[in-house]
This record gives sequence, C-alpha cells and structure tokens, in this order.
Amino acid sequence: MEKSAMVVGLDESDQSFYALEWTLQHFFSPAPENSHFKLVVVHAKPSAANAVGLAGPGAAEVLPYVDKDLKLIAARVLEKAKEICTAKSVNNVILEAVEGDPRNVLCEAVEKHHASVLVVGSHGYGAIKRAVLGSVSDYCAHHAHCSVMIVKKPKTKH
Repeated sequence: MEKSAMVVGLDESDQSFYALEWTLQHFFSPAPENSHFKLVVVHAKPSAANAVGLAGPGAAEVLPYVDKDLKLIAARVLEKAKEICTAKSVNNVILEAVEGDPRNVLCEAVEKHHASVLVVGSHGYGAIKRAVLGSVSDYCAHHAHCSVMIVKKPKTKH
C-alpha cells in the first residue's frame, strides 16, 4: 500500500522551519519508517522579475544577479530542511524548489503529489499586514484540495 503524501511548505522563516520540525516530531517520530506519510518539502522560489518588481532602464542587467541570489536562498532552505530531516532519521524526503507564488506552488504540489495533508507555518501577521501581503496559509486553507494544517510557533515569554 502506497503511503499518502504530506506536503510541507517552506520559506526561509523561523516559523516555517518550526512547522517542519513540529511535523517531524508529531508524524515521523520515533520510527519514521512506520509513518503513514511520505514527506514532500516544497520551497516556492520567487521569480527574479517579481522579486525586483521594477521595469525600465537597468532592470535587465539586475535580473541575473537577483536570480542567482534567489537560487542560493532556495538551495540553503532545502539544505537546512534536509539536515533537519536527517537529524530526525527521515531520509526518504522529497525536496523541491519551484518558481512561483507560494500560494499557487503549494496548491499545485498538493495536486502533483496527491497529498492528503498540507502543512504550513504561520507568520502571525496582524489583520492589516495580512491584508496587504496576503496570507499563504489562508489562501491554501481555502484552495488546496486536501486538509491544511497551520502550525503556529509558540510565543516566547519575556
């Protein structure tokens, strides 16, 4: 019997790495081979044009440098994810960096892998910031064709 896929969306934030660690602890420990899921970690890499957000004279010269930096960030995010998984003895993880808007990339990954669960971290934005930036977790909760788990990092008390 083939295991169902669990997709974990990652960006470079502490919240998303916390969500990955939480998922590994609750669904893949202590015996990862006994998990009911195969793990797919997806990082949505913005396109250089979207990251720069400018057009006009000089934009074309900047794009290759921005694209190179975005590829390095994606590689770092996936390498860190691999290290976290290896530390928890989860070795059969699928790691993907896909260019595009995180909302669309994650919903497409759910379809591609026939996932039954999508896990995303919560940045804890307030209503105004969420309205301006858009909430990936909110979008996915409404549009992904599977259950969506939003993992919130506990606030530290001072």
